[in-house]
Amino acid sequence: MFRKNFIIPLFENILILLITAVVFYTSQSLHTEKTLYVPQGSITNIIAQLHKKGYEVSIIDRYILTLLGQPQSGWVDIGATKLNRIDFLYKLATAKAKLEEITLIPGETTVLFFEDIASTLELNTSRLQHYYDQNADYPEAAIYAETYCVPYGINEEQLMAFLLKESTRQFGKISQKIYGTYDKKQWLRVLTVASIIQKEAANAEEMPLVSSVIYNRLKKGMPLQMDGTLNYGKYSHIKVTPERIRNDTSRFNTYKYKGLPPSPIGAVSFDAIIAAIKPAQTDYLYFMKNKEGTHDFTKSYRRHRRNIEKAR
Repeated sequence: MFRKNFIIPLFENILILLITAVVFYTSQSLHTEKTLYVPQGSITNIIAQLHKKGYEVSIIDRYILTLLGQPQSGWVDIGATKLNRIDFLYKLATAKAKLEEITLIPGETTVLFFEDIASTLELNTSRLQHYYDQNADYPEAAIYAETYCVPYGINEEQLMAFLLKESTRQFGKISQKIYGTYDKKQWLRVLTVASIIQKEAANAEEMPLVSSVIYNRLKKGMPLQMDGTLNYGKYSHIKVTPERIRNDTSRFNTYKYKGLPPSPIGAVSFDAIIAAIKPAQTDYLYFMKNKEGTHDFTKSYRRHRRNIEKAR
């Protein structure tokens, strides 16, 4: 009887000490980064790797984390730099991937887009261009103009694979709906026309009208003579001057060469694609920007000259 009465209080005291020790241990402050890289593998491996990186974690945390759940690998968003241990382990077990938004503006060229996202995501511009050239179906405009959410820490090859896959899916979806198929040769022409429309039109409402001018001039064998075609590659935001028109010998110079440029000149939006596929039914051959920032369209060169004088 004496021995039984002695053991129960002893067990209770040990249990209280253990609970106190656990509470003390898990309430200790732990410094972290708001964004944390979680390696792939078992919880044991994760704890070991975090310990190597200077985190004050131990074998005890392995058991606690096992109870809380398997962390997601990759860059995750912890959201704070100082947490108590149990909060840190809970965040580690439940944190979602840290995402970054990148936006390809309609009309922008891949050269400048890659420079922008390389800066935002701390990537290498040349490597981005390399993986694009290696895998893209089109020299330009193979990435659909859109806002994308990508995991922080993604590398150049993975990013290009993601952007090109999503864009191909989107292009295929539109093409299948309109043509019943997705033919890359046909789509290259669509993207080329759409990219000119994207550069030239003042707004979405004008796009079918600009498209009609392009097709009307092509049908008549007239050179397009559009400044936007010279805003290719690194020249995306460079003002087209008479000197530039005289000196640019590339096939993108639609003042010197008839027909379409050899490839698209920039990223395109859905509106530009639809305008390229379904131009307005007009007999317009010319358009000129007016003082309101939109364009005046006409079929007459004489009227076009008057619009030029009016704009001046």
